[in-house]
Amino acid sequence: MMTDLAAQLAGACLAAFEAEGLDARWGAVKRSDRPELADFQCNGCMGAAKQAGMNPRELAAKIAPHIADNVAVARVEVAGPGFLNIVVTDAALSAGAEHVRTDDKAGGQAAFAPEKIVVDYGGPNVAKPMHVGHLRAAVIGDTIVRLLRFMGDDVTGDVHLGDWGLQMGLLIIAVMDEQPDLPYFETDNTGPFPTAPPVTMDDLSRIYPSASRRSKEDEVYAKRAQQAVAEMQAGRAGYRALLKHFINVSVAALKVDYSFLDVAFDLWKGESDVDPLIAPMVADLKVRNLARLDDGAWIIDIARDEDKKDMPPFMLVNSRGATGYHATDLATIVDRVEQIGPDRILYVVDARQSFHFEQVFRASEKVGLIAQDRLEHLGFGTVNGPDGKPFKTREGGTLRLADLNTLALEEATKKIGEAKLSSDMSAEERGVIGKLVARAALRFADLQNQRTTNYVFDLDRFTSFEGKTGPYLLYAAVRIKAILRRAADNAHKAGAIVVASDEERRLVLALDGFALALRLARDKRMPHYLCEHVYGLAQAFSTFYAACPILKQEVEPGLRASRLGLCEAVLKQLETGLSILGITAPERM
Repeated sequence: MMTDLAAQLAGACLAAFEAEGLDARWGAVKRSDRPELADFQCNGCMGAAKQAGMNPRELAAKIAPHIADNVAVARVEVAGPGFLNIVVTDAALSAGAEHVRTDDKAGGQAAFAPEKIVVDYGGPNVAKPMHVGHLRAAVIGDTIVRLLRFMGDDVTGDVHLGDWGLQMGLLIIAVMDEQPDLPYFETDNTGPFPTAPPVTMDDLSRIYPSASRRSKEDEVYAKRAQQAVAEMQAGRAGYRALLKHFINVSVAALKVDYSFLDVAFDLWKGESDVDPLIAPMVADLKVRNLARLDDGAWIIDIARDEDKKDMPPFMLVNSRGATGYHATDLATIVDRVEQIGPDRILYVVDARQSFHFEQVFRASEKVGLIAQDRLEHLGFGTVNGPDGKPFKTREGGTLRLADLNTLALEEATKKIGEAKLSSDMSAEERGVIGKLVARAALRFADLQNQRTTNYVFDLDRFTSFEGKTGPYLLYAAVRIKAILRRAADNAHKAGAIVVASDEERRLVLALDGFALALRLARDKRMPHYLCEHVYGLAQAFSTFYAACPILKQEVEPGLRASRLGLCEAVLKQLETGLSILGITAPERM
């Protein structure tokens, strides 16, 4: 049973137009703009009339009988200048709801052509605490990984740490100045070195900003940092050992922040992991005449005749013999091709990096790694304050992600108390629920926005149990669980779903939109389509619940069983959708 009724009806409409000798493309179907008149509509007669040499209403009258023959269709009516209004049968809706209730994917469908995909998201820098700007890369990337896997793609998620640039040189000399007697700074020492790190994450968070500021004001200090990073990249043992400590300490802290958001990665690779690949990659490109020497630097020409504005060359090795983001990103593609062999690589990175990725993708295609159309930059907007500018603390600083998580937990706990929820629970259980509510608030607040847009950060609104929020969706799921528990306590069992009332019809039509929402979210790489679906489903259930008694004594047993079955179907799809969004509903609240 295809629960995606729009797709099923589109098949009938496509066949109807073809039967009349017209292009099948005119048979597109969508949910009706006037739900009080019809469930679905086809507007193709408006465009096909010219091809048919008829007026649209006349053509619609010929197309309608073909569609009416479909077993799922109750009636088809010609409306306005030639619209086709389609009403589906109660039996089709009942069967569709029953399928959702029993289907492993709750009515979702696998992708038509699944792929092997690498998703590059997160992108935190070693030694730098993550800030509010890292929220978007984390939750968008993690959700896309979940979505792709749900639909059958073979996905590898990579955090892609920033651990190879000038900041490493700054950290090395800053630690050297504070702890000059450490063995890492002995010129001839090749190890072994201590296994315990000489710094904590708090140390790194303190010394890096100070070192960064000093390097901008002190030219000698800046040159020391440049020399240190050059020696580290050249393989100096002590500096490499320090780098490993910096990475390990940072990753431990990153995992704490990511865990709060339930964000995970398959690979914790960084730029340093591909350093051994850079020299042979550059040598290969020179041999194949794909890299050329230009004023002391090795570059790849990526400009094209059709470019409307200048495209600078891709910088492989600069005139000082150093490599930067261009080289490490290209070497990362080499690594992924060799180790994973993906069909496609997605980069979930701030939209402001679009030019960089345009250069990387062109270079990849030119050197024969992966075609440019198989590399996608999924750019996203910024998290802004009320002033419309990137979010800052009241003191004007950047809000750390760890502090944001703490603020969200505090606000969620406050809202739970104000709503008089969880009052009968232990402090431990209330703490778990508070964390789930805070996570739902942060993830849904970000994901409900179209990925490419900016949004204003408003923690008070995000943590509310009313409106279009994550906590509202949790409450909707918890309410259904409570209904099913009360039913079980009274020995009431769910039965086959038989759709009859208008509210039931609207609720099942909401369920039917899941497959389409998943397809749109996957094809466009836009999680907000799924957010719209789960929110609409929760609203439809609320309307159904208010209008259709379930557990009241006067409800006939067969009707109660049907409505409990519908509750099970809604809960299954709602929790499935929320899990893709990285949101988990508690059993009670």
